[in-house]
Amino acid sequence: MLNTPTQNSRPDQTLSRNMTLLAHHELGGFGGMGEGIGMQKTADGRRILWLAHESGPKNFTVVDVTDPKNPKMILQTDLQSSQLRSNSLDVCGNLMVVAYQSKAIGDKDVGFDIFDITIPEQPKLLSHFDCSGPYSRGVHAVWFVDGKYVHMSSGAGDFQPKNPKDDQCYRIIDVSDPTKPVEAGRWWYPGTRVGDSEPEPKRLPGIFDTGFRAHNTNVFPSHPDRAYVGYIDGGAFVLDISDKSNIKVVSKWNHSPPLNGFIHTVLPLFDRGLWVVSDECVKDDGADWPKLIWMIDARDESNPVPIGTFPMPSIETFGKRGGRFGAHNLHENYPSPLSFKSDTIIIGTFFNGGVRVFDISNPYRVEEVAYYVPGAPKLCPSGAIQLNEVFVDDRNLVYTTDRFGGGLYILEMNI
Repeated sequence: MLNTPTQNSRPDQTLSRNMTLLAHHELGGFGGMGEGIGMQKTADGRRILWLAHESGPKNFTVVDVTDPKNPKMILQTDLQSSQLRSNSLDVCGNLMVVAYQSKAIGDKDVGFDIFDITIPEQPKLLSHFDCSGPYSRGVHAVWFVDGKYVHMSSGAGDFQPKNPKDDQCYRIIDVSDPTKPVEAGRWWYPGTRVGDSEPEPKRLPGIFDTGFRAHNTNVFPSHPDRAYVGYIDGGAFVLDISDKSNIKVVSKWNHSPPLNGFIHTVLPLFDRGLWVVSDECVKDDGADWPKLIWMIDARDESNPVPIGTFPMPSIETFGKRGGRFGAHNLHENYPSPLSFKSDTIIIGTFFNGGVRVFDISNPYRVEEVAYYVPGAPKLCPSGAIQLNEVFVDDRNLVYTTDRFGGGLYILEMNI
C-alpha cells in the first residue's frame, strides 16, 4: 500500500492517509453506483444502507451495515426499462424516495417513487409522481430529509426549455400524504423556459456548456425558508421558499466564466456564516480542469464572497490516471440522527482522486487531513476507480461508492 500519491503510482494501487478500509462489497457484480446513499435504522436495531445505481439494469441495492466489517446485501432490484436510471435516492425514517431519469425525452416512466421501507427486505411502493412530458427526461436528484417535502432537479410535462440542456428546474413536491404527492412550487433560471420574457443566458463555449439546470437542491429543517441550489452553469443560488408558490432569489454566486461551469452542491454552515460549494468534473483526463471545492463567506447572504478553495491532489498525478478527476459530491450534514454533522470537517469524493477529508477550522487555510483511493478493480472500464458519492454516519464511518464497478467501500477516519 502506498501512503503518498506520486506521479509514478499506478491506478491499481491503493493510496491512503488516516483512513482504514473496514470492508469492500462488490454488490453482486453490479457495482456501478449513483449519487444516492441513505441510511435507515430499523425497529429491531439494524442499520440498513440504501444505494442508488448510476445506470441500469439495477434500480437500488440494500445492504445491512450493522456490522460495518461484515456488510450483507439483502436486496437488489431491477429497473423496469433499459432506458431508465435511478441515480438518486433519499431516506427519511421508514420512507424512501427514488428518482427516475430517462436517457431520452418523452419516457412515460420518469419521475420518482415513494416506498415504505419499514421491512427493508420488502419495500412497498406507495406512489409514483409523474414527471414525464414531451421535453422531460425526469428527475436527476432528490432531497428528502423532513418527511414532508421532496426537493428535486426535474423536468415537467409543462416545462419546455429554450435549450434542451436546460430541461430540469427546481421543483418542490408536498408528500405529507405519501400516497398522493402534489407539487407545491417550482423555480427556474429566468430566460431558460420557452415563454420567458428574459433573454436566454449566455452559454459557456463548446464542450464546457453543460446546461442551466438544477442539480442538488438542499433545504434544512432548521432553515425551512431557504433552498441552497447548485444550478450547474448557472451558479450557486439561495432561494427564499417561505412562499413555495412564489419563490424568490436571495443571492447568486458563480465562477463561470472564466472557469468551466457545473456547480453541483451548496452546503451551508449556518453557525459560521460559510458555504462550501462543490463543482462537478464531467470530462475524462482532466479536460475540464480545474473542478474545485470553494469556501464562500456568506455572513451577508445577499453578497457571498469567495475566500479560497480546498487543496487538491496533483493534476499531474491524477489527471491521466483514468476517467474523471476533480470535485463532485459532499457529505451534506444530513439532518438525521444517523448522520455525521460538522462545521469543521468536510468529506467529499473526487472520482479517481478517491474520497478526501478536510479540516476547515481556519476557512482561509483549509487542510487535507485524510484520503482513501482504492486500487482499480480488474476489468474496470475507466482504468481507475471513480468514487461518486459519500455518506458519513453518526459512528464517523464513511460509506463511498464507485460510479463504474467498484461497489461499496466502508472506511474509518483516523483523525
